[in-house]
Amino acid sequence: MEWMQTEMLRSHVPITIACNRAYVETNLRPDLARVDKPVLILQGDKDASAPLEITGRRTAAGIPGAVLKVYPGAPHGLFLTHMEQVNRDILEFVKT
Repeated sequence: MEWMQTEMLRSHVPITIACNRAYVETNLRPDLARVDKPVLILQGDKDASAPLEITGRRTAAGIPGAVLKVYPGAPHGLFLTHMEQVNRDILEFVKT
């Protein structure tokens, strides 16, 4: 968590704002159906900043064959809060 905080504080504010605007304002939903590679989506069902029902579930539904794995009770930032499980799930997905 400290590493993440340090990285965020090192970011230049105008660049951070520009990235956030692009992320929030760009509608990529029409492109989802064109994804033709295996996709694994990992998300917590207690993600306050990107609620599961309007992010992960919709993304998975828009990508043919996408796999959605929901972590009960998990927040945003799974790579920090659920590191071991995330690593296991990614490794399992890559092996299949």
